[in-house]
Amino acid sequence: MNRRLSWVPNMITLGNLSMGFASILIASEASGSGPKSYILAGFFILLAAILDGLDGMVARALDATSELGADLDSLADLTTFGIAPGFLFYNMVLFEYKVDVFGQEDLFPIGMMLSAIFPICAAYRLARFNVAHDPSSFTGLPSPVAGVSVGFFPIFLNLNRIPHWISISLFVLIAILMVSNIRYSKPQVAIRTKLTPTRVSFMIVAVVLLLFFIGLNHWPWLIYALLFFYIFSGIITFLIHLLQEFRVKLD
Repeated sequence: MNRRLSWVPNMITLGNLSMGFASILIASEASGSGPKSYILAGFFILLAAILDGLDGMVARALDATSELGADLDSLADLTTFGIAPGFLFYNMVLFEYKVDVFGQEDLFPIGMMLSAIFPICAAYRLARFNVAHDPSSFTGLPSPVAGVSVGFFPIFLNLNRIPHWISISLFVLIAILMVSNIRYSKPQVAIRTKLTPTRVSFMIVAVVLLLFFIGLNHWPWLIYALLFFYIFSGIITFLIHLLQEFRVKLD
């Protein structure tokens, strides 16, 4: 391990943490500045996810992986993909849900309890990953995917005016998927083991052409489509395995 260069991936990880903290600050001031601030807060979560992907790549390339870097990455991920999305969704949707208690109006903020589900699930998932993980796949939805999915809610809630009961259901579902036992593939492993350089080059060209035809104004739709394809791919695979086990028991 190259200890002299370990600061490089660690600085990228701290950049991830900084983006998450910035997202929280922006979301805290968004109530008076309209939906554009919520969109900006979600965009900072996306930037953090990009940095989260880079720090591991840089650490491996420089042979600078360390236990300190791994622990630092988990703390940054909890802030950026657990606390920041939960706070964003609370400020945007859940803040208005309160319950009267002992005759006092709006005394118990049930929305706070719902928003806490996200950081709780993210913390548990990250702790479970640190204890034991499969190098070929993820157990539960990766926290960056979950965080970015919620971070992009402001774009689609604003454009399509989705009812709150749908958005809250999606919020809770994504949180639960993080702590589920559903297996999700690691794209980087698939690229290294199953795809030839020619196929990788073809995929890159195809993605570039797709981005060109969709246009820059619609890039959030492309990212969201990829996120939900990844999320539901794990669910569909899980259901297929359940059906196969059920058929085996019947036979």
